[in-house]
Amino acid sequence: MDIKDKITEFIRENFIAGRTDISLGSDESLIEAGVMDSTGVLELVEFLESTFNIVIEDEELIPENLETIDNIVGFLKSKGI
Repeated sequence: MDIKDKITEFIRENFIAGRTDISLGSDESLIEAGVMDSTGVLELVEFLESTFNIVIEDEELIPENLETIDNIVGFLKSKGI
């Protein structure tokens, strides 16, 4: 399973879980689509840190890094994953 698949699976299991009103495009804003809220972002960060053995600094908690699945994948690649 690649990085994108792991992230997508985590989001589906933890934030969508059976909701049929949400489509999950890899370039769609997770917050604007109603998939995650600010608490969800913190859950996502915890998942990323534990799964990929990285530390995400406070200044890295910006939309450019975490708003979409594509952004998350790019951010992880910039961290050497």
